[in-house]
Amino acid sequence: MNSTNSKPDFLSTTAGVLAGAVAANLLWGSASPCIKLGYQLFQVGSSEVMSQILFAGIRFFLAGVLTILMGSLLRGRVLRPKRGSGGMVLALAMMQTVIQYTFFYIGLSQALGFKGSITSPTSTFFAILIASLILRQEKLTGKKILGSLIGFAGVVVVNLGGDSAGGFRLTGEGFLILAAFSYGCSSVLIKRFSSREDPVVLSGYQFALGGALMTLVALLFGGHLEPLRPAAWLLMLYLGFLSAVAYTIWSLLLQRHPVSRITVFAFLNPVFGVVLSALLLGEGKILNVPRCLLAMALVCLGVWIVNIPEKQKA
Repeated sequence: MNSTNSKPDFLSTTAGVLAGAVAANLLWGSASPCIKLGYQLFQVGSSEVMSQILFAGIRFFLAGVLTILMGSLLRGRVLRPKRGSGGMVLALAMMQTVIQYTFFYIGLSQALGFKGSITSPTSTFFAILIASLILRQEKLTGKKILGSLIGFAGVVVVNLGGDSAGGFRLTGEGFLILAAFSYGCSSVLIKRFSSREDPVVLSGYQFALGGALMTLVALLFGGHLEPLRPAAWLLMLYLGFLSAVAYTIWSLLLQRHPVSRITVFAFLNPVFGVVLSALLLGEGKILNVPRCLLAMALVCLGVWIVNIPEKQKA
């Protein structure tokens, strides 16, 4: 319990929760359209898998370095993993960075940016199912089942139809769903590992390790980037920055507040993503607005339902 003389920091306040959660989801929402822009600026084609992985690897290596630097400045000391944390860092690097973002970057090269934004929050539902049915970390309630079904219905809706904004491809929308599944798995691992290691340390080092592995593999198998102008590297720096800042803010919020109070804000991610995809990529001209709004509403409703606190028994 805090001393009566101690003043809570900003992120412990209601205003801090709102500002921090909105900022983090705005940054995450900008990721999909900025990756699509990055493919254009670095001349990465939709069939150039190794170049897509190289793009992702450089981004997440930068994100890891920036996360460690920011965390070290905030804590007033250099952040290092505890002895025995190497296995946790490696597991997260493979699941949260290498596997997730290999699927995500390849999938996004084959799909519209707003689909990546709407699909990403389904990791919340995968995490619930994995934690409940496989690891038995929590109980699978009717509320969680209902929320997950409604959320997944949103993904089905956004992929309906055969127009330019609809349709489903395994290497496009299918890979985006696999990326969300991988992130759901990593979320469960983070919940387990964070009781033994600082979540900011885990995020920073797993980003750096995962990014380095992706970069090395991509270079060995012919991946290359050909920037059209210096602005391409500024965009790459922004993508690394957004991951570092968003994950740091999110981790600090989760340290200070109940999980349900923070994760409910994930509904903002697809909203920001769709709006920014329309503005930055011009996708507003081709997306089916009623279908897109319905899909966003279903995903957001699903996220909200699964995060409704359970009633305490008397």
